[in-house]
Amino acid sequence: MKIENRFLKYISFNTQSDPYSTTSPSSKNQLELAEFLIEEMRILGLENVHMSEFGVIYGTIPSNNNHQGDVIGLIAHMDTSPDASGENVHPQIIRNYDGSRISLNEDMVLDPQEFPDLNEVIGHDIITTDGTTLLGADDKAGIAIIMSLAEYMYKHPEFKHNDIQIAFTPDEEIGHGSDHFNVDYFNAQYAYTIDGGDIHIVEYENFNAFSAEVKVHGRSIHPGSAKNKMINSTRVAYEFDSLLPVHMRPESTEGYEGFNHLHSIQGTCEETVAEYIIRNHDLQQANKQCQDFKDIAEFLNKKYGYQIVEVTITESYLNMKEALKDHMFIVEQALAAIKENGLDAYCSPIRGGTDGARLTFKGLPCPNLGTGGFNYHGPYEYCSLTMMEKQVQILLHILKNTASK
Repeated sequence: MKIENRFLKYISFNTQSDPYSTTSPSSKNQLELAEFLIEEMRILGLENVHMSEFGVIYGTIPSNNNHQGDVIGLIAHMDTSPDASGENVHPQIIRNYDGSRISLNEDMVLDPQEFPDLNEVIGHDIITTDGTTLLGADDKAGIAIIMSLAEYMYKHPEFKHNDIQIAFTPDEEIGHGSDHFNVDYFNAQYAYTIDGGDIHIVEYENFNAFSAEVKVHGRSIHPGSAKNKMINSTRVAYEFDSLLPVHMRPESTEGYEGFNHLHSIQGTCEETVAEYIIRNHDLQQANKQCQDFKDIAEFLNKKYGYQIVEVTITESYLNMKEALKDHMFIVEQALAAIKENGLDAYCSPIRGGTDGARLTFKGLPCPNLGTGGFNYHGPYEYCSLTMMEKQVQILLHILKNTASK
């Protein structure tokens, strides 16, 4: 099957994860794609194919090389972001993209001046949305790449390799993709998540990530008799936000710069809950940002004379650079494989995180490779089919080089 057809099939499944669910996986729709992938994996000759009770799919492309070389894992996630609808995706295919503006619908345009990464895919076959949903390249492009590699192995038994471990996870987009991942069962020496963007890039640095819940307890009094009595929790929540550094909002940062992002706020006069994500590549700076939240709460509690603000901070994941620094050959061999395919290769920090970050700290070194997807999590998302096909070749070079060690 062509990688294009495989990808189009996968994005026909609506697999949005649900951040408010208490189940794993968080949405039943992910299981529909999971069952489809299990059947496909078995048809392509993978062994030990099964899904755990938590919705993680495992399988093995068995060694045909007398178990010589590294046992490498390849991982992608099945869910799409809850930030935008993934239901009834209507993809548009542009052949040999010429660098011009792309009309998604009457009101929305992909413009290279606004989205300069489009200049990186001139001459490529690309897929966009129709502007009403996200596309799902994050991370169904990664799944399509891995499954296309599996099909290549199935059709080319002369390609020598050791065991290749495959896994597809649920709920990566809500930070739970690796919660129930069994590293010991997976039994790989190291792995790559296929969950990035530009395929020229190998990512091994990610944010240190924390979440903060800011709960404000107001005093609700009838507005007709509220003078000197009412304390409106929504206004105090806005006051809290105004005391955080303005220059550390996502819209003002790039590269290695950290941020505090207010991504949700709901409230009444009586109580308001604001949810933040806190990000920084430097753990010391991330801890300082967390302390800022606590200090502001203490200040407001003293100002209003009671515990009006409660702050709860939770660690999400840490920068895998610290755990990978003794395994940099994994990064270097990926860079070499990219160059062997005639492409420039370089490393870039992830302004986010992947399953690989937490898996690395679980003992499975796991840098991240690209899929050819861009503008994730919204209707401006697009994907380069040309990059997807090339990433299959890059992975084959990695496997070939490690099997011949």
